[in-house]
Amino acid sequence: MFSKLIKNIEVAARIGGGDPDGNPTLYDAIQKARKTSVPLDNIERAVKRGSGAEAGGADWQTIMYEGYGPSGVAVLIECLTDNRNRAATEVRTAMSRNGGSMADPGSVSYLFSRKGVVIVPKAGLTEDDVLAAVLDAGAEEVNDLGESFEVVSEATDLITVRTALQGAGLDYDSADSSFLPSVQVPVDEEGARKVFRLIDALEDIDDVQNVFANVDVSDEVMAALDDGDD
Repeated sequence: MFSKLIKNIEVAARIGGGDPDGNPTLYDAIQKARKTSVPLDNIERAVKRGSGAEAGGADWQTIMYEGYGPSGVAVLIECLTDNRNRAATEVRTAMSRNGGSMADPGSVSYLFSRKGVVIVPKAGLTEDDVLAAVLDAGAEEVNDLGESFEVVSEATDLITVRTALQGAGLDYDSADSSFLPSVQVPVDEEGARKVFRLIDALEDIDDVQNVFANVDVSDEVMAALDDGDD
């Protein structure tokens, strides 16, 4: 997890410069790393490598792979790598070993839309509190995730929404550009187990930054999974 967050910081600094105040993407990458307890030294070195103030920055490339998992679930795999061949081989291997198959570019991505997603810890807040802060900033919806709220917007409105939350004095855990599915595939307990196994295997790959799947796991199936893991 740490290495993935550090990579995000390095890339953000390389693209938009090393000043978080003038580079909102870098600001959010640093915020997320700090929330996940990444040491400050590591964060500062990543900013320096990315901005060119210190040698050793890698030539990271973003690559998106598409595929299908168990139960016909669509999967988008976002990689940040300095070695395309290694990334492709490891993703392919994880897919084939866990009941998945690779798909042609464009055959899966149309099922997803790029959105801005900000996660706000509840900490005594109500949905109305969050809505009031973000409604005029372009937020489309606020979803209750149990421990936190998810604020969804167009990807282009992500910084505006995050800034509105800060202006209202509300803390946030992360602000990311994400891919949300337009159609979801419901799965039973066995199907959910297989899909989660595939996602875990993909997320274990160093080159993989994010895995997006259009799997719909009901509360009942999730409860059954939790019981089975006890």
